[in-house]
Amino acid sequence: VQLQASGGGLVQTGGSLRLSCAASGRTSAIKAMGWFRQTPEKEREFVAAISRGGGTKHYADFVKGRFTISRDDTENTAYLQMNSLKPEDTAVYYCAAQRTGPIIATVSDRYNYWGQGTLVTVSS
Repeated sequence: VQLQASGGGLVQTGGSLRLSCAASGRTSAIKAMGWFRQTPEKEREFVAAISRGGGTKHYADFVKGRFTISRDDTENTAYLQMNSLKPEDTAVYYCAAQRTGPIIATVSDRYNYWGQGTLVTVSS
């Protein structure tokens, strides 16, 4: 399984971005998909995750009400819609996928596949 993240960029405070994570290869092996982020000052942290089929979603407290995770299993793609962005959201965002389920993990070591990361910069 390969994951390709895209959609990052530079945006002003209060703006929006939509990240995409396209999966290829043995996509039938993918269960939950998630997004994590990392800065040079902090360890990789959980942002959001979604079950296969999209019926269950989990969010980190710091993005609730601002970010929305979704997925299209027919297109093998997950999305992260980010609204009301803040400077502290600046990070490299990584998409990830689990091959075991159905429990959605919120810790990075439970994810088996990772994308290359896409940089989100929010200016003040």
